[in-house]
Amino acid sequence: MKKVNLSKVLILIPLTIVLGSCSGLKKMKDLASNAKYEVTPNVLEMNNGEVNLTISGTFPPKYFNKNAVVTVTPIVKYEGGQIELQSKKLQGEKVQANDQVIPYEAGGSFSYSDKFAYKDEMMRSTVEVKVTATVKNNTEELGSYKVADGIIVTPKLVRIEPKTVFLPDRYQRTVPVSQSAAILYEINKSNLRPSELKKPEVKALTSYIDSLSKNPRFKVKGIEIASAASPDGPVKLNTSLAENREATAIKFLKDQGKKSKLKVLNNDSLLSVLKTPEDWEGFKELMEKSDIKDKDLVLRVLSMYSDPEVREKEIRNIAEAFEEIKVKILPQLRRSKFVVKAEAIGYSDDEFLALAQSNPDIFTLEEILYAANLIKDFNQKAELYKKAAAKFPNDVRPKNNLGYVLIQLGRYDEAEAALQEAQAIENNDAVKTNLGAVALAKGDLAKAEELLTAAVAAGEAPNYNLGILNIIKGKYDIAISYFGNACDYNAALAKLLNKNYEAAINTIGCSKDESAQAYYLKAILGARTDNSDMVFNNLRTAVAKDIKLKAYAAKDVEFLKYFEDETFKSIIQ
Repeated sequence: MKKVNLSKVLILIPLTIVLGSCSGLKKMKDLASNAKYEVTPNVLEMNNGEVNLTISGTFPPKYFNKNAVVTVTPIVKYEGGQIELQSKKLQGEKVQANDQVIPYEAGGSFSYSDKFAYKDEMMRSTVEVKVTATVKNNTEELGSYKVADGIIVTPKLVRIEPKTVFLPDRYQRTVPVSQSAAILYEINKSNLRPSELKKPEVKALTSYIDSLSKNPRFKVKGIEIASAASPDGPVKLNTSLAENREATAIKFLKDQGKKSKLKVLNNDSLLSVLKTPEDWEGFKELMEKSDIKDKDLVLRVLSMYSDPEVREKEIRNIAEAFEEIKVKILPQLRRSKFVVKAEAIGYSDDEFLALAQSNPDIFTLEEILYAANLIKDFNQKAELYKKAAAKFPNDVRPKNNLGYVLIQLGRYDEAEAALQEAQAIENNDAVKTNLGAVALAKGDLAKAEELLTAAVAAGEAPNYNLGILNIIKGKYDIAISYFGNACDYNAALAKLLNKNYEAAINTIGCSKDESAQAYYLKAILGARTDNSDMVFNNLRTAVAKDIKLKAYAAKDVEFLKYFEDETFKSIIQ
């Protein structure tokens, strides 16, 4: 029997293992192109500042070495850097580990998802899958495979221009004013007694007439004189008394007009007169308010009889009550009542603008709010609202409107401070909407959502702003519901991102938006619907309006399939 050299055998065993390992890895490398790798979507999309992707692969039968561990690593490469995403380990059937097994005979597939934070440099990036295989201590690179080209960042085209709520003034340029007074007469007489002319209400009337004459901003609109006699006594006498009292009252008013040099009081076309020979309605009204004994009995007489003579007779029969009526009721019905109506006419718009510059301190609250609304320059508006807020610190409108204006100016910190002061006065939906707009503009989505959701009763503005917010969050269907029927750029963008292309085209069309952004959005819609004319025509207009869009379009993978098109190149170069 031939003797075996054990030392040589021991040397050959590990060498055989190594050669076997190398042979298996070499076969995998040689056949590496038979394995397939892909990323879904193959053009990535950014949503809410992140990019989600699914990496998958398929290995053919009799490819995956039973002793191999394969590591698949996606790498995002972009100008200025790269990032490695989560790796996936796969193992052959004989490997003692806990990774997914790929059978040798049948082959197999894998799939997993990952995400990464988007940076602006990544817009024109690529995704490669790097694959390595290891058997024992030997590792072989099986290659790198490009699986995605660029990232769609169309959600970043959202216009973060939140709608705000302005609280209106209640200014009225013409305000109706009036002054009334009543003169009482003695029984069966129609002359004016000096004591009546000294009554406070009559003095107030004459003073009012005097003020109308001295203030050109007042205009007399009408004069009413109602003269009456009490219902006691003969109808013929009472008719004569009512006529004479009317004549006396008219003369009194015209005399006041002459004294005050208010000629319009002598204008009979403005005069409306009413004579009531027997004022039973006035009598009934005063009786109802009185505490006269047998009041109910007297009122029953009025309801039972319509003939004035019968009424008077029956009431006189209630002897005790009639004595009180003669003292408390009837004297008040022997009268002439005056009402002088006028209009207070406010400043013209030109006067408002001049006074806003020279002397805003004379304005009332409603006037200063109205004046601020007339001013076109937002910085000047802000200064006037500051003055209004200082002068009228307990009204929410000046501070809310100051915040509203500061938002338009992009001065968000100042706007927030003003609105927080407004909120301390009255935490209404307008203030909450504007604070939500500030939070949205500053990127605080959680705070913006809380405020805007609480203010949805305010209507269009908070709902619109929640639409913007949900575009940013990548919830495009919810954004569409908040925009409602808005004919607006952002509403069209939400529909585009939700792949409702026909609706998006209709919405951007009805918006009548002539901005460069609107035309750029139409170009994207053309690319998504394979309408090259729509792409080129709208992109040509967009870059003509904003030349910076040339460089942007050159990187925008919405137009990936047009990058080598000569017409496209001519537009963006």
